[in-house]
Amino acid sequence: MAPQMVHAQGSAKDAQRDAGKKSQKAKTSSKNDKASKASKVKTAQKADSKASSAGKTTTAKKANTRKTARVSSAGVKSASLRASEPARLSFGQKAGLHDAFDPLSLKSSVALVIDQDTREVLLSKNEHAVLPIASLTKLMTGVIISAASLPMQEMITITQDDVDTEKGSTSRLRVGTELSRGELLHLALMSSENRASHALGRTYPGGMTAFVDLMNAKARALGMKDTRYVEPTGLSSRNQSSAQDLAILVTAAHAHPILRELSTSTGHQVAVGRQTLQYNNTNRLIKNPAWDIGLQKTGYISEAGQCLVMQAKVAGRKLIFVFLDSAGKLSRIADAERVRHWVESRPASPRLSPRMGEPVKMVGG
Repeated sequence: MAPQMVHAQGSAKDAQRDAGKKSQKAKTSSKNDKASKASKVKTAQKADSKASSAGKTTTAKKANTRKTARVSSAGVKSASLRASEPARLSFGQKAGLHDAFDPLSLKSSVALVIDQDTREVLLSKNEHAVLPIASLTKLMTGVIISAASLPMQEMITITQDDVDTEKGSTSRLRVGTELSRGELLHLALMSSENRASHALGRTYPGGMTAFVDLMNAKARALGMKDTRYVEPTGLSSRNQSSAQDLAILVTAAHAHPILRELSTSTGHQVAVGRQTLQYNNTNRLIKNPAWDIGLQKTGYISEAGQCLVMQAKVAGRKLIFVFLDSAGKLSRIADAERVRHWVESRPASPRLSPRMGEPVKMVGG
């Protein structure tokens, strides 16, 4: 074969090899480009997915934040509404009795202080106002029980009838508890136990109706013209009286030794089943050595406010104190202390006028 032909054939083969290599490179490059594009697409999709997920999470968080804010706002509004709700007014507050002036700036809207022996009035404020008297009612309950001379050792069972349906108040004397009449009277006068007082009326000869009738009859016999009872505990706001009438009741109750003893007891324990229950006096002045208290009773329902009546010796005089519709549990005590200090500082002074703060002639009762 001629050299020129050999050279031509070699050149042709080289050209074919070069073309094949270029084609392979082109294919490989195309594949790489496709793979790169596919990778970029996947990366972009992943990024979009993450962004979308992040967006959803952010949106959800914002929604939850808004929801929490709404709930929090609702709670604040609810609390604000509760805080702005006015407290339930007593009868005395509704009648504007707290606006009455008195020289001692008493927190009770009704007050009366008289000498038990002479019936001289030392201090008076709205003494004719007729208001609910809450557990001061129990003094009349005690007067009726004491005067009846019923056996104090007779056992009485607390029943469902004695459970408070008027105010829904609770008691440690469970249904089925058995106590003597004397113990029930003790708890009623000293600790203002409502179930004890109700049981005393319920088990009275003739039943509750007869007992309440006797309460009202006794009030009329004593000259308590402003007084009315509908039940023996004081939970009903329909049990009403005036300071003048209550001063009469305190005097009558003080004549019963058992009522003096039980109402001024500092504490008492009663055995109820396997338990021993400790009861204490609702009047903290009983433990105060500065006071010589012969008889006392506290009371409270929202309609009556905080109430307190007492017989006590102050500056050598036997005085009767009546405080009704006091602004707070401690303010009735503060009112009594204020009056005691005033009497002690002026043992021989005439009556203090509640209007002008000027001395005026003492008036007999």
